[in-house]
Amino acid sequence: MHVNRLARVRRRGALLAAAALLGSVGAATGPASAAPAAGGGAQAAPRPHPGCSVAYRIEQKLDGGTTWRMCWRYDTGHGLILDKITYQPKGERRPIQVLNSAKLAQIHVPYDDGNAEYDDLTGAGFGWGLQNLAPGECPGGTVTKVRVPDMGTVNGLCTTTRSRGHAYRLAADEGSKVWQAQGKDLLVYTVNKVAWYEYITEWRFASDGTISANVGATGSLAPDDYNAADGRGWPIGKGARDYATSHAHNVFWRLDFGLDGGNTNRVEQYDSKVTAPTGDGSPTVKTTRIPVTKELAGDVRTMRWWRVVSARGKNRDGHARSYEIVPGASSKHEGRPFTKHDIYFTQNRACEQFASDNVLDCGRNAPTSVDKWVNGENLANPIAWVNIGFHHIARDEDQQPMPVHWQGFQLAARDVTSMNPLTPAELADQNGHHGQGS
Repeated sequence: MHVNRLARVRRRGALLAAAALLGSVGAATGPASAAPAAGGGAQAAPRPHPGCSVAYRIEQKLDGGTTWRMCWRYDTGHGLILDKITYQPKGERRPIQVLNSAKLAQIHVPYDDGNAEYDDLTGAGFGWGLQNLAPGECPGGTVTKVRVPDMGTVNGLCTTTRSRGHAYRLAADEGSKVWQAQGKDLLVYTVNKVAWYEYITEWRFASDGTISANVGATGSLAPDDYNAADGRGWPIGKGARDYATSHAHNVFWRLDFGLDGGNTNRVEQYDSKVTAPTGDGSPTVKTTRIPVTKELAGDVRTMRWWRVVSARGKNRDGHARSYEIVPGASSKHEGRPFTKHDIYFTQNRACEQFASDNVLDCGRNAPTSVDKWVNGENLANPIAWVNIGFHHIARDEDQQPMPVHWQGFQLAARDVTSMNPLTPAELADQNGHHGQGS
C-alpha cells in the first residue's frame, strides 16, 4: 500500500501536504447544521451537557436504564475525538464522569522489507481522508455532517446502537427461573481513507459501563506492493510470483481519565503469581498491588493488569471507583522504541498528543515519541497510552475488497457501582456475601 500513500497527500495540494507533514493540526470542527438529523439510534442530548453545544452532543439511553453522554469534535490530526464522557447507570442520581478525552494517537505502519515506514495520523493525511457514510452504513442511527478543513463538509459521523448478545444469564438453583438480558451498545464511528487502506475508528459504550475502542482496517491491498521476497511477503494471485509485502499496524490511543470530574487519578498495577502445589495441596495464587507513582512503560504479561482509580469518588459500598484497562490481542512490533511496550502512563502535557512523530511544539530538542516522555516524573495527572499491534501478512482472501481486521482494547468498570448496574429487581438484595443461592 505504501507506494501511493504520500502521492495521495500531495494530490490534495502543496498547502495540505505541508500541513500534514509539518503537523499543523486542523482546528476541531463539527456539524454544518445546527444539530444531527433525528434517527432511530443515538440522538443529540435534549438537556445541556457541560462543555459542548447541542450540535456536538451525543446522548443515548440503553436497555437496562444506562445513559451515556459525551461531546464530539473532529480535527485533521487525530480524526474523531470524544470529550467529557459520562456514564449514568440506573439508580445513580447524577452522571459519573469517566474520561476527559479519548482519541487515536497514531497509526504507525512499518513494512517488513524495511523500505517504507509511515505515521498515518501525522504524515499521511489521515484526518483529511474522512469518508462520506451512506445511511445503510449506520443502520438505525444518525449520520452527522462534519466540516473538514480545506476539504468541505462530509457526512462522516455515525451514532447508532447495536446488539451484542447476552449481557448476563443466571439460572436459579431451584426451579426453572432464568434471569437473562440481551445487551445493546452505543456505537460511534468514522471512516478515514489513507491511500489504499480505510480505517474504521469505532467506540462502543455498553450498558454495564464497559467502553470498547477498536480500529478496523479494510479497503484494498496496494497494487504496487507485490515485489516482496519470500519471508517478507505472501504470494497473492496465481502461483508464487507476486508477493504482497507484509507490514504492521501499530495503533495507539490516548486516554485522559477524569473519573468523577477529577484529574488527580491514581494508577495501580496488579500482578498475580502462581505457586506449585506442595504435598497433597493445590497451586496457590497471590495477587499484589503495585502503586504506579511515576511514569511507566508497561508490558502485558499473564495475570497482569492496570487500573485507573478515582481520587474523589466511591460507590455505595465505599469502594473507590476505577476503570481497568483490558488490552486486546496484539502482535507487539519491536522495531522502534515506542512500539516495544504495550501501555504507557505519562504526566499530562498539552503538547504531548501523538505517540510517535509528535508534531506539536514541546520546546527545543524535545523528544517526539511517547517512550521518551517516560522519564521519571511523578504521576499527578496521568495520561494512558495503549498500543495494540497487528502484523498483516496478506492472504488471498484479502481481495477484493479486504475484509475488516480489528485491533483494540476495553475499559472495564471496576467498582464504579456496588452491583451489576443491570441487576434484576428480584436479586437486588444479594450484594456481597448474601449467604444463599439464587
